[in-house]
Amino acid sequence: MADDTYAQWLRRAEALRPPTAHHIDGADEPGGGDTFAVVAPRDGHLLARVADAGAAEVDRAVAAARRAFDSGPWPRLSPADRGRALIRLADLIEEHRAELALLITLEMGKPVTEAQGIELRAAATTFRWYGQLADKLSDESPHVAPDALALVTREPTGVVGAVVPWNFPLTLASWKLAPALAAGCTAVLKPSDRSPLSALRLGRLATEAGLPPGVLNVVTGEGPAPGRALGTHPDVDVLAFTGSTAVGRHFLRYAADSNLKRVWLELGGKSPHIILPDAPDLARAAATAAWGIFFNQGEMCTAPSRLLVHRAIAERVVDDVVGHARLLRVGDPLDPATQMGALAGEGHLRRVLEHIDGGTADGARLRTGGERVRLDSGGTYLQPTVFDRVDPASRLAREEIFGPVLSVLTFDDLDEAVALANATEYGLAAGVWTSDLSTAHRVARALRAGTVWVNCYEEGDLTVPFGGMKQSGNGRDKSAHALEKYTELKTTWIQL
Repeated sequence: MADDTYAQWLRRAEALRPPTAHHIDGADEPGGGDTFAVVAPRDGHLLARVADAGAAEVDRAVAAARRAFDSGPWPRLSPADRGRALIRLADLIEEHRAELALLITLEMGKPVTEAQGIELRAAATTFRWYGQLADKLSDESPHVAPDALALVTREPTGVVGAVVPWNFPLTLASWKLAPALAAGCTAVLKPSDRSPLSALRLGRLATEAGLPPGVLNVVTGEGPAPGRALGTHPDVDVLAFTGSTAVGRHFLRYAADSNLKRVWLELGGKSPHIILPDAPDLARAAATAAWGIFFNQGEMCTAPSRLLVHRAIAERVVDDVVGHARLLRVGDPLDPATQMGALAGEGHLRRVLEHIDGGTADGARLRTGGERVRLDSGGTYLQPTVFDRVDPASRLAREEIFGPVLSVLTFDDLDEAVALANATEYGLAAGVWTSDLSTAHRVARALRAGTVWVNCYEEGDLTVPFGGMKQSGNGRDKSAHALEKYTELKTTWIQL
């Protein structure tokens, strides 16, 4: 599959018949008849009309998850049996990689090579990792009084509502679902209305893998109504959300207005990427900075969108970044030669272009890019864009753009670099390049971010947690720590 040609992917796209119905209680359900359009960013063509959930469909999905939790076999299976089912799901994801990659690429615009490689490798690995972890967790028995026995057990919380965005539709779904299911919870997944097709296929694969009816339900819908229905539902015990900070605030309100369900949030970012003069390899640092902001069209909450460079090396580093940007091939995401695909939709592209226009108006210098391209394709394509001489107080430096737009700021000393890095409402990720171990430790501790990369960016695996500080959210995905979101601690005291 890795060597498939452009023509082969085009033929697959022409033959594709994507799923369009909700997946509730182990079966397809078309819903009440309302549908919404899913449009391909690569060419503006209609991909499908997908079932549009209202409160009634969400209620049926939650009821199915509630039955599956309260009286179904899933929470009562041994952890090893739950783990085996998740591993079978991982196998099916790998078996259907070409189909799933095509769905992701068509619905949100990322290059098919990245969808097939990075995205689906991450999704399959996540289900497999938590499947293997499921039977390796243990309860506690603290030493207490001589005439008593204390037990501390972790029990599944119940029904989980998972609301995920379009930029990594299956990776982020797997980060929520795999630990929740491994813990014994049941779930209702609500994908973005831009990327429902891959999520619907995942729901069917979960049933094929042997997850009992109601354990994983998928409802699709346009606009805020389905998410609001999940967020306010009294039978949803946990709500896990990845998306914008503004929508995250809504979910906190929904919890307060309903049953005080736990709400776990992974929100926006404006991540700083600091390059110090003693970086071990300035050329590699510049190449990594360019890759980090332009990967996935810059549509990442961890994207290092603020490049902070010491004034002594700024000219060299920025020239290198600009050089990498100009060499990137923007093209049809179904073409394996494409390095940067289409942005996720017309409205999103317009918002990114407004930020670019605002940056120019605020006095930043546009070094490269900034223009819409491939206009004859009907798609939503943008050149990789780099600004320098950016005012730290400007919108360009402070607001999340969620596109391939880099803002370069300079500093004169380490204290100024850290102050600039922390001058944001977000706290998701950061990077620093230095050859000095003490500097690396000091800066990493000083940066208010959930993840700090040193002499690299976007590295990691499932053994380490991921999440943010400040208005980038709370809780952690990945690692064994993610299970804390989907379990309750129960103390049992037995007087002997």
